[in-house]
Amino acid sequence: MPTEDSPDLAAKHWQECTDVYDFLDQIRLRPGMWLPSGSLHDLQSILTGYRVALGVHSIDEPWAFWPEDDFSRWLREHRGIASSLTWAAEIERNTPDGSTPVDEFFRLLDAYRSDAAQNPAPTATATRLPGVEYMINTFVTLFWRKRLLTQATERLEDRGFRVIHLEAGQWNTERDMHRAVAAALDFPDYYGHNLDALNDCLGDVACYGSYDDAPEGAGLVLAFTDYDRFATTCPRAAQIVLDIIADQARQAAVLRRRLICLVQSNDPQIRFEPVGAMPAMWNSDEWSDASRRASSRGQSPWDQGAG
Repeated sequence: MPTEDSPDLAAKHWQECTDVYDFLDQIRLRPGMWLPSGSLHDLQSILTGYRVALGVHSIDEPWAFWPEDDFSRWLREHRGIASSLTWAAEIERNTPDGSTPVDEFFRLLDAYRSDAAQNPAPTATATRLPGVEYMINTFVTLFWRKRLLTQATERLEDRGFRVIHLEAGQWNTERDMHRAVAAALDFPDYYGHNLDALNDCLGDVACYGSYDDAPEGAGLVLAFTDYDRFATTCPRAAQIVLDIIADQARQAAVLRRRLICLVQSNDPQIRFEPVGAMPAMWNSDEWSDASRRASSRGQSPWDQGAG
């Protein structure tokens, strides 16, 4: 319901909402539809899903409803309490007589937003790190459609990354891989063309290489195509190469440098053991096994119309 602190609201489809507060206003208008039980725990679950969707799609939206984020801190200060309860549990426990938890949440939300408008937080000087969507859950991101890989590398190049393209489908032996990687990354003449030497030299590139003088110090991207063919001919080396890259990417991150690995496979069901103690995960457009299986029945990775 509208209050003195909130404007008159108009019902709209949830897909037309522009941010979390717009979405919450739709719940405010029709709480019985969204929260039939009247429980704020259900609302908290909805907002958790909203927050996860922001992360999956790399959307940078101000957020106040994580357990330790702004709204929870404001609520504790507003009520003068030191509680470990979530904001939902805290409001439900202290809903005054004559009100409901949902009504109390929206009353407090309006007060929080009013306080935030009168006392804005200092403007952040740092923007979202470019390429962070390929580093949050894994340092090795898998692709099936080459079109999507191309789009990803073009976006990263636009944001200042140096992108190294490696055609893994041309490698018939492990030595072919070493030659190609050494040439692409300008390894020294003493490079030993073995996996231990790859680990050493890639570590130097990842942590100390000259790529970090690119705009924004963005980082380095290793983009492999047709990696399934190399994995078929040299399965042990293919696994270890990704493991080395992931491990060096983590070490580079400690030094505030970014190494990203994008791997295209013509096999939409390819699997790898954990790399750098983390899974090699599919990109956000192809994360569903079912969608890749369905698409692979009638479309090739090159299909420009593939969704």
